[in-house]
Amino acid sequence: MANALIQGASRGIGLQFCKHLLDTRSSLKVIATCRRPEEATELQQLRKENPQNLEILQLDVANEDQIKEVSSTVKQLLHGNPASTGLDLLINCAGILHPSGRGETSLKAVSQEALMSTFATNTIGPLLMAKHFGEFLTKGGGEFGKAVADGGKPHSAVLVNMSARVGSIADNKLGGWYSYRMSKSALNSATKNLSVEFSRGRKKVICISLHPGTVDTELSRPYHRNVPEGKLFSAEYSVKKMMEVVENASVEDSGKFFDFAGLEIPF
Repeated sequence: MANALIQGASRGIGLQFCKHLLDTRSSLKVIATCRRPEEATELQQLRKENPQNLEILQLDVANEDQIKEVSSTVKQLLHGNPASTGLDLLINCAGILHPSGRGETSLKAVSQEALMSTFATNTIGPLLMAKHFGEFLTKGGGEFGKAVADGGKPHSAVLVNMSARVGSIADNKLGGWYSYRMSKSALNSATKNLSVEFSRGRKKVICISLHPGTVDTELSRPYHRNVPEGKLFSAEYSVKKMMEVVENASVEDSGKFFDFAGLEIPF
Protein backbone atom coordinates (compact mmCIF):
# COMPACT_ATOMS: atom_id res chain seq x y z
CA MET A 1 0.00 0.00 0.00
CA ALA A 2 1.35 3.42 -0.99
CA ASN A 3 1.29 6.33 1.45
CA ALA A 4 0.51 10.03 1.07
CA LEU A 5 0.63 12.84 3.62
CA ILE A 6 -1.46 15.98 3.16
CA GLN A 7 -0.41 18.80 5.49
CA GLY A 8 -3.17 21.37 6.02
CA ALA A 9 -6.09 19.08 5.21
CA SER A 10 -8.99 20.48 7.22
CA ARG A 11 -10.60 22.44 4.37
CA GLY A 12 -10.22 23.89 0.89
CA ILE A 13 -7.51 22.49 -1.34
CA GLY A 14 -5.98 20.24 1.32
CA LEU A 15 -9.30 18.57 2.07
CA GLN A 16 -9.97 18.12 -1.64
CA PHE A 17 -6.59 16.46 -2.14
CA CYS A 18 -7.64 13.91 0.49
CA LYS A 19 -10.99 13.31 -1.22
CA HIS A 20 -9.41 13.00 -4.65
CA LEU A 21 -6.74 10.55 -3.54
CA LEU A 22 -9.20 8.38 -1.65
CA ASP A 23 -11.61 8.38 -4.60
CA THR A 24 -9.00 7.53 -7.22
CA ARG A 25 -6.60 5.19 -5.39
CA SER A 26 -8.20 2.42 -3.38
CA SER A 27 -4.86 1.01 -2.23
CA LEU A 28 -3.53 4.32 -0.87
CA LYS A 29 -3.13 5.24 2.80
CA VAL A 30 -3.72 8.97 3.32
CA ILE A 31 -2.38 10.71 6.41
CA ALA A 32 -4.11 14.07 6.88
CA THR A 33 -2.86 16.71 9.30
CA CYS A 34 -4.39 19.94 10.55
CA ARG A 35 -4.23 22.24 13.58
CA ARG A 36 -7.64 21.42 15.05
CA PRO A 37 -8.90 17.99 13.97
CA GLU A 38 -11.85 18.18 16.34
CA GLU A 39 -13.22 21.16 14.36
CA ALA A 40 -12.56 19.64 10.92
CA THR A 41 -16.05 18.21 10.46
CA GLU A 42 -15.73 17.38 6.75
CA LEU A 43 -12.39 15.67 7.29
CA GLN A 44 -13.80 13.68 10.20
CA GLN A 45 -16.74 12.58 8.04
CA LEU A 46 -14.28 11.50 5.36
CA ARG A 47 -12.51 9.42 7.99
CA LYS A 48 -15.76 7.67 8.88
CA GLU A 49 -16.26 6.84 5.22
CA ASN A 50 -12.68 5.59 4.81
CA PRO A 51 -11.67 4.11 8.19
CA GLN A 52 -8.93 1.90 6.75
CA ASN A 53 -7.39 4.41 4.37
CA LEU A 54 -7.45 7.75 6.19
CA GLU A 55 -5.60 8.75 9.35
CA ILE A 56 -5.96 12.20 10.94
CA LEU A 57 -3.21 13.72 13.07
CA GLN A 58 -3.00 17.07 14.85
CA LEU A 59 -0.23 19.28 13.51
CA ASP A 60 0.49 23.01 13.63
CA VAL A 61 3.01 23.55 10.84
CA ALA A 62 4.34 26.64 12.64
CA ASN A 63 5.48 24.46 15.57
CA GLU A 64 8.65 22.46 14.88
CA ASP A 65 8.36 20.42 18.08
CA GLN A 66 4.94 19.24 16.93
CA ILE A 67 6.23 18.48 13.43
CA LYS A 68 8.97 16.32 14.96
CA GLU A 69 6.47 14.57 17.24
CA VAL A 70 4.11 13.83 14.35
CA SER A 71 6.99 12.49 12.26
CA SER A 72 7.59 9.90 15.02
CA THR A 73 3.92 8.93 14.92
CA VAL A 74 4.00 8.65 11.13
CA LYS A 75 7.09 6.44 11.37
CA GLN A 76 5.14 4.03 13.55
CA LEU A 77 2.21 4.08 11.12
CA LEU A 78 4.48 3.38 8.17
CA HIS A 79 6.24 0.52 9.94
CA GLY A 80 2.81 -0.97 10.53
CA ASN A 81 2.47 -1.34 6.76
CA PRO A 82 4.70 -4.25 5.67
CA ALA A 83 4.30 -3.32 2.00
CA SER A 84 5.86 0.15 2.35
CA THR A 85 7.71 2.03 5.08
CA GLY A 86 8.04 5.22 3.07
CA LEU A 87 5.96 8.16 1.89
CA ASP A 88 5.16 8.33 -1.81
CA LEU A 89 3.67 11.82 -1.73
CA LEU A 90 3.86 14.83 0.59
CA ILE A 91 1.77 17.92 -0.17
CA ASN A 92 2.17 21.04 1.96
CA CYS A 93 -1.15 22.88 1.71
CA ALA A 94 -1.52 25.07 4.80
CA GLY A 95 -1.20 28.75 3.98
CA ILE A 96 -2.38 32.19 5.01
CA LEU A 97 -2.76 35.37 2.99
CA HIS A 98 -2.14 37.56 6.02
CA PRO A 99 -3.09 37.28 9.71
CA SER A 100 -5.83 39.85 9.06
CA GLY A 101 -7.19 37.90 6.11
CA ARG A 102 -6.28 40.65 3.65
CA GLY A 103 -2.98 41.34 1.94
CA GLU A 104 -1.16 44.65 2.45
CA THR A 105 -2.08 47.19 -0.23
CA SER A 106 0.84 49.48 0.60
CA LEU A 107 4.11 49.62 2.52
CA LYS A 108 2.34 51.46 5.34
CA ALA A 109 0.40 48.30 6.17
CA VAL A 110 3.49 46.12 6.57
CA SER A 111 4.30 44.92 10.10
CA GLN A 112 6.99 42.68 11.52
CA GLU A 113 4.43 40.57 13.35
CA ALA A 114 2.39 39.86 10.21
CA LEU A 115 5.48 39.10 8.15
CA MET A 116 6.76 36.61 10.71
CA SER A 117 3.38 34.93 11.08
CA THR A 118 2.91 34.57 7.31
CA PHE A 119 6.42 33.23 6.78
CA ALA A 120 6.02 30.75 9.65
CA THR A 121 3.07 29.08 7.96
CA ASN A 122 3.81 29.58 4.26
CA THR A 123 7.58 29.12 4.10
CA ILE A 124 9.24 27.85 7.24
CA GLY A 125 6.60 25.21 7.96
CA PRO A 126 6.90 23.42 4.59
CA LEU A 127 10.70 23.48 4.85
CA LEU A 128 10.56 21.92 8.32
CA MET A 129 8.14 19.29 6.99
CA ALA A 130 10.77 18.34 4.42
CA LYS A 131 13.40 18.23 7.17
CA HIS A 132 11.46 15.84 9.41
CA PHE A 133 9.69 13.74 6.74
CA GLY A 134 12.46 13.63 4.15
CA GLU A 135 13.74 10.24 5.29
CA PHE A 136 10.32 8.73 4.57
CA LEU A 137 10.21 10.29 1.10
CA THR A 138 13.53 8.69 0.17
CA LYS A 139 11.99 5.29 1.01
CA GLY A 140 8.89 5.75 -1.14
CA GLY A 141 8.02 3.38 -3.94
CA GLY A 142 7.68 5.94 -6.73
CA GLU A 143 3.89 5.55 -6.94
CA PHE A 144 3.48 9.17 -8.04
CA GLY A 145 5.32 10.96 -10.80
CA LYS A 146 6.23 9.84 -14.29
CA ALA A 147 7.31 6.23 -14.63
CA VAL A 148 11.00 5.73 -15.34
CA ALA A 149 11.77 5.27 -19.03
CA ASP A 150 14.83 3.47 -20.37
CA GLY A 151 17.86 5.43 -19.24
CA GLY A 152 15.73 7.68 -17.02
CA LYS A 153 16.41 8.50 -13.41
CA PRO A 154 14.38 6.55 -10.81
CA HIS A 155 12.56 8.45 -8.11
CA SER A 156 11.06 7.45 -4.79
CA ALA A 157 8.47 10.14 -4.08
CA VAL A 158 7.05 13.54 -4.95
CA LEU A 159 7.11 16.55 -2.61
CA VAL A 160 4.68 19.35 -3.50
CA ASN A 161 4.72 22.84 -2.02
CA MET A 162 1.56 24.82 -2.71
CA SER A 163 2.76 28.17 -3.98
CA ALA A 164 1.01 31.01 -5.85
CA ARG A 165 1.61 32.92 -9.05
CA VAL A 166 2.02 36.13 -7.03
CA GLY A 167 5.17 34.52 -5.63
CA SER A 168 6.79 34.89 -9.05
CA ILE A 169 9.19 37.86 -8.94
CA ALA A 170 9.28 38.03 -12.74
CA ASP A 171 5.48 38.10 -12.97
CA ASN A 172 4.94 40.83 -10.36
CA LYS A 173 3.35 43.79 -12.10
CA LEU A 174 0.93 45.05 -9.43
CA GLY A 175 2.95 45.08 -6.19
CA GLY A 176 1.28 44.91 -2.79
CA TRP A 177 0.64 41.78 -0.73
CA TYR A 178 4.17 41.98 0.70
CA SER A 179 3.87 39.18 3.24
CA TYR A 180 2.17 36.71 0.93
CA ARG A 181 4.28 37.44 -2.15
CA MET A 182 7.55 37.28 -0.24
CA SER A 183 6.62 34.11 1.64
CA LYS A 184 5.71 32.30 -1.59
CA SER A 185 8.84 33.55 -3.37
CA ALA A 186 10.88 32.21 -0.48
CA LEU A 187 8.94 28.93 -0.62
CA ASN A 188 9.84 28.57 -4.30
CA SER A 189 13.47 29.11 -3.38
CA ALA A 190 13.20 26.44 -0.70
CA THR A 191 11.65 24.04 -3.24
CA LYS A 192 14.60 24.60 -5.58
CA ASN A 193 17.07 24.01 -2.75
CA LEU A 194 15.26 20.83 -1.72
CA SER A 195 15.35 19.55 -5.28
CA VAL A 196 19.12 19.84 -5.28
CA GLU A 197 19.56 18.06 -1.94
CA PHE A 198 17.07 15.31 -2.75
CA SER A 199 18.74 14.65 -6.11
CA ARG A 200 21.85 13.18 -4.50
CA GLY A 201 20.56 9.74 -3.59
CA ARG A 202 20.08 6.67 -5.77
CA LYS A 203 16.34 7.24 -5.78
CA LYS A 204 15.47 10.91 -6.16
CA VAL A 205 12.63 12.88 -4.60
CA ILE A 206 10.85 15.10 -7.13
CA CYS A 207 10.27 18.52 -5.53
CA ILE A 208 7.92 20.98 -7.24
CA SER A 209 5.99 24.15 -6.44
CA LEU A 210 2.40 24.34 -7.70
CA HIS A 211 0.08 27.28 -8.33
CA PRO A 212 -3.55 26.11 -7.97
CA GLY A 213 -5.14 29.04 -9.81
CA THR A 214 -7.70 31.23 -8.07
CA VAL A 215 -9.76 28.71 -6.15
CA ASP A 216 -13.06 29.26 -4.35
CA THR A 217 -11.71 28.98 -0.79
CA GLU A 218 -11.81 31.13 2.32
CA LEU A 219 -8.34 32.51 1.55
CA SER A 220 -9.40 33.99 -1.81
CA ARG A 221 -13.03 34.83 -0.98
CA PRO A 222 -12.47 38.54 -0.18
CA TYR A 223 -11.15 39.02 -3.73
CA HIS A 224 -13.65 37.05 -5.81
CA ARG A 225 -15.24 40.16 -7.31
CA ASN A 226 -11.91 41.03 -8.94
CA VAL A 227 -11.47 37.63 -10.58
CA PRO A 228 -12.18 37.59 -14.36
CA GLU A 229 -15.12 35.49 -15.49
CA GLY A 230 -14.17 31.85 -15.92
CA LYS A 231 -10.99 32.19 -13.84
CA LEU A 232 -12.42 31.24 -10.43
CA PHE A 233 -12.07 27.49 -10.05
CA SER A 234 -13.64 24.95 -7.76
CA ALA A 235 -11.34 23.01 -5.46
CA GLU A 236 -12.37 19.84 -7.28
CA TYR A 237 -11.24 21.17 -10.66
CA SER A 238 -7.99 22.66 -9.36
CA VAL A 239 -6.95 19.53 -7.49
CA LYS A 240 -7.80 17.26 -10.42
CA LYS A 241 -5.59 19.36 -12.70
CA MET A 242 -2.76 19.59 -10.16
CA MET A 243 -2.78 15.83 -9.64
CA GLU A 244 -2.30 15.45 -13.39
CA VAL A 245 0.82 17.58 -13.03
CA VAL A 246 2.01 15.48 -10.09
CA GLU A 247 1.39 12.20 -11.93
CA ASN A 248 3.38 13.42 -14.94
CA ALA A 249 6.26 15.03 -13.04
CA SER A 250 9.71 13.59 -13.68
CA VAL A 251 13.10 13.99 -12.06
CA GLU A 252 13.89 16.54 -14.78
CA ASP A 253 11.00 18.69 -13.49
CA SER A 254 12.31 18.76 -9.93
CA GLY A 255 12.91 22.27 -8.60
CA LYS A 256 10.46 23.90 -11.01
CA PHE A 257 7.31 25.99 -10.47
CA PHE A 258 4.17 24.97 -12.38
CA ASP A 259 0.58 26.15 -12.60
CA PHE A 260 -2.41 23.83 -12.40
CA ALA A 261 -2.32 23.31 -16.19
CA GLY A 262 1.29 22.13 -16.10
CA LEU A 263 2.77 25.34 -17.53
CA GLU A 264 6.05 26.42 -16.00
CA ILE A 265 6.03 29.77 -14.17
CA PRO A 266 9.21 31.86 -13.99
CA PHE A 267 10.65 32.44 -10.54
